[in-house]
Amino acid sequence: MTLRRQHVPWKAAGSASEHQHSGDDVVRETGWVFNNQTGSELTLDEFVATGDQETIAYLDAFGLYGPQLADQTMVEIGSGIGRMTASFTRMFAKVVACDLDAAFLERCRETVAQFGQSSHLQTSHVSDGRTLDLADHSTDLVFSYITLQHCHHDDALALAAGAVRVTKPGGHVALNFRTWVAQDVVLWPAGKITRATWRLPRVGAKLAQMRLPARLGWQANRLSPREVLGALGDSLSDVCIVRSPQRRAFGLPHTTDAEFEGVHRSHWWLVARVV
Repeated sequence: MTLRRQHVPWKAAGSASEHQHSGDDVVRETGWVFNNQTGSELTLDEFVATGDQETIAYLDAFGLYGPQLADQTMVEIGSGIGRMTASFTRMFAKVVACDLDAAFLERCRETVAQFGQSSHLQTSHVSDGRTLDLADHSTDLVFSYITLQHCHHDDALALAAGAVRVTKPGGHVALNFRTWVAQDVVLWPAGKITRATWRLPRVGAKLAQMRLPARLGWQANRLSPREVLGALGDSLSDVCIVRSPQRRAFGLPHTTDAEFEGVHRSHWWLVARVV
């Protein structure tokens, strides 16, 4: 399979993580990939702590947090090195961490071994960037945060459909997407140009490892709730679109609308039950 251009910095960061001696070194070198943090004093402990705060906040905001999680299985699309995964393994009976980069999954296992429940963890390599290698109806929840925006348009929709496929009837999906904002008049063409530079001989690989070009270039799609729901058809019920309070409601029929302060204005969440 031809490597998508937006995968280039992800693979570069994954390769860099293979050569670091400790999780602290990985965070200092590649932490900005996951939560936009940089600095020579960052530690893996602090990195995971940010994930601990967000996992409970999001699940609670979506009405999915509670003691029932201790008996459930969840799938995380885009685990990275385990910033949120460690927390999930302390909540769920089983967590399947999925990622494009196998090196990140290895680091994810190390992170969970230190900060989570490693006996609850399974990893799955999304080698083609669009297909979950998991059985149908095998999980209670699929969760994805700041990952699907980095995928090619068609790959993001394929992963969303895959999330529905692997979820048990009555289970839930909680998927984060990026949509259009006014700034995209500039950001969208600039991102396409940036991604094109990553294919240039010699300089391309170096540009892909630089923080600002990478963050600009790998935001490879903008998907509206209407487009995502149109692709998923009638496979969902109790559909809720969760948005920033700074953004107007999308107003789609047969959906409910909710606000959450933790959602960026350019993002939205699909929270729904699988039928």
